Amino acid sequence: MHTSVESVEQNKVKLHVAVPAGEFEKAVDAAFRKLAREVKIPGFRPGKAPRKILEAQFGPGAAREQALRDSIPEYYADAVGSEDIDVIASPEIEITAGEEDGDVEFDAVVEIRPTVTLDGYKGLIVEIEAPEAGDDAVETQIDELRDRFAGLEDSTSPLIDGDFASIDVTGTVAGETLDGLTATDFLYEVGTERVVPELDDQLRGEKPGAILEFTATLPEGAADHAGADASFRVLVKETKRKDLPDADDEFASEASEFDTIEELRADVRKRLGVYAVLQAQMTLRDKVLEAVAGLVSIDAPEALVDEEVQRRVHDLAHRLEPQGVSLEQYLQATGQDPQEFLAGAREGSARGVGGSGAAGGRFPGGDRGDRGRDRRRDRKAGRPDGREARRSAQRSGPARGCWGR
Repeated sequence: MHTSVESVEQNKVKLHVAVPAGEFEKAVDAAFRKLAREVKIPGFRPGKAPRKILEAQFGPGAAREQALRDSIPEYYADAVGSEDIDVIASPEIEITAGEEDGDVEFDAVVEIRPTVTLDGYKGLIVEIEAPEAGDDAVETQIDELRDRFAGLEDSTSPLIDGDFASIDVTGTVAGETLDGLTATDFLYEVGTERVVPELDDQLRGEKPGAILEFTATLPEGAADHAGADASFRVLVKETKRKDLPDADDEFASEASEFDTIEELRADVRKRLGVYAVLQAQMTLRDKVLEAVAGLVSIDAPEALVDEEVQRRVHDLAHRLEPQGVSLEQYLQATGQDPQEFLAGAREGSARGVGGSGAAGGRFPGGDRGDRGRDRRRDRKAGRPDGREARRSAQRSGPARGCWGR
């Protein structure tokens, strides 16, 4: 197999691969053996039909096309390794010769990891707050747990957010009563805006016996009536307020595996401490990479940003695992919305990718030993190696000029 590389644009190269006909014949033989296992030929057991019989029945082109499908990802991966290309995305592959017979040649255009030059990093200083779980954070967690175990008691006070109202509600659109907006003895928590925001506005300050009438525009979740103006009539039958349990030993034994409230507080503090250390580690990394990225003049390729987002999320989940904490539990405990968390991870990844490349030793002028160590470090970090290059070639889809015709 013969290979060559040329630059085609910023951070992209064209890898040309030529496979002699004799070498490719091995892939054709393998394709015929695969075909023999998949078809039934009278007089032969599965997988035992000779190649000449298969060629006579299906034609030589059937196995050649399969051989191209199966072997090009392997040839591509071998070429990436032999040319020492640090790929970061799936290639665009085009077969240029050998679809029918003869030598097989193809071009693969692929994005590569940019090489960066870093100057002035020795004077960089970053600071973060000391990771700790303060008393206020601990009590906030205890209060949230108390809220989950709260009961409801009758109340005659004006309704406020967090109170509950037992209501009869009827919603109509153009005079037609809608089943999804009509209910009897519906226990509704004020401030949740589970129906329409205007319902919460109307309920605030009211007491049992109040009759409320108002109109509201239905949200997108209202199926066929989204955006329609609806008329509401609400009867407030009862009002209730949460009755939070006292933060004592009895509550601790009921709400957790601990016998005393102090044991529960200690466990909460320990868990919050783990979260604080993890956040501090991520913050330190982000600040270092952000500072280093400020010294880099190249834009971060999207493929590297996507890879870094996945790596960060996986790394956080891996760090949480020994503590018996899931990523979802971590986000809940730290008050982070999952979508906002991912958006923040992407923003931090975009800032840090350039700095990460520089900090990872991707400097021009290194010898092949340096680059070999880079590749070993990249593989440990989850970056593409030969097997990943093969998967990338397979994910890139059919090669133009062959089975994509």
